[in-house]
Amino acid sequence: MESEKTDVIDGQQPEETDIFAWANNLFLHKDKLSIEIFLLSKTNILYRTKYAEALGRQTHPLLIDGILEYVVTGAGAGLVVRNFEEAESEENVLQKTKVANVDKLVEAMSWLGKQESEMEQFSEEDHDLKRIKGIIVRVTHPEVPTFYVIKALSSSNILKGVGAWMISGNKFDALDSGAALRIPADSQLLILGDELFVFNQSKLERLFGYNAKKNAIADQKVRQIEANFSLSFVEDLTFQGMVKESKPLINKLQKLDPTAVKQEDLLNHAEEMGLEMMTDEAGAIIIMDNKDLTRFVNLLNDDYIESGLTGNRYEIKSKKLLVTDEA
Repeated sequence: MESEKTDVIDGQQPEETDIFAWANNLFLHKDKLSIEIFLLSKTNILYRTKYAEALGRQTHPLLIDGILEYVVTGAGAGLVVRNFEEAESEENVLQKTKVANVDKLVEAMSWLGKQESEMEQFSEEDHDLKRIKGIIVRVTHPEVPTFYVIKALSSSNILKGVGAWMISGNKFDALDSGAALRIPADSQLLILGDELFVFNQSKLERLFGYNAKKNAIADQKVRQIEANFSLSFVEDLTFQGMVKESKPLINKLQKLDPTAVKQEDLLNHAEEMGLEMMTDEAGAIIIMDNKDLTRFVNLLNDDYIESGLTGNRYEIKSKKLLVTDEA
């Protein structure tokens, strides 16, 4: 049978993946897997690569064996798989999220679905290895659904140019005109179907700017705000979409109480502070751009004050609630 592709590529909606059954099945075929390695740039562009046959013996231990061992061993030790929205990271818990939740990952994976014919072959002469932030590995086999292993690279993983030495036998020699790349051995990210399994959350944030827990909280707060306020977004803008693209807004929403302020009070406070908040005929607050949304969230978080001492108005970047001793 033909190898299946993840819905990130072909738009299908597969059922939730049983990673334990997947690992057991993969173990039976792991010596005959076909592996393609793509380099991911800091601008989210993918490049094809070639590797020497001699390196083939290293690909399984570096890219697959650690994940298999973690899942198979974990199955016997009571490993639990949970969505980021359900619980904090803890021992013996493997967290996951939907690939579709991570916009930058979807953007990168689109190269393998819609733009693969346009993908360039990476060469050190035409491209700079220092501008590569990670690798995406496509793994295929006739009896195994296609899956992807993703690893982040740092500057310490790359050696090139003057001052880079290699040791051959019993002596040092200068590194040749190319560059050396060390592939991290730890398990980081795995795509199965439409799900992203996260073995290292810091690598997810570093590669794709996505903090799953913060995004889950922000998503919940957005739904609460939409339930308590009447907002009108212009054109194709949406609250969720704008928040996803703004790390400051995601951070701001973490501890915000969407029920602490009423819409009328918020608008009155905006007027007192001299802040323009337009409304439509139905009284909904109009959001035309990120500036409007940021102002609205700041008002909701009570970030604007007027000094009783000087009369000056301020936007407060951080606050600490004063607690006075009771008599």
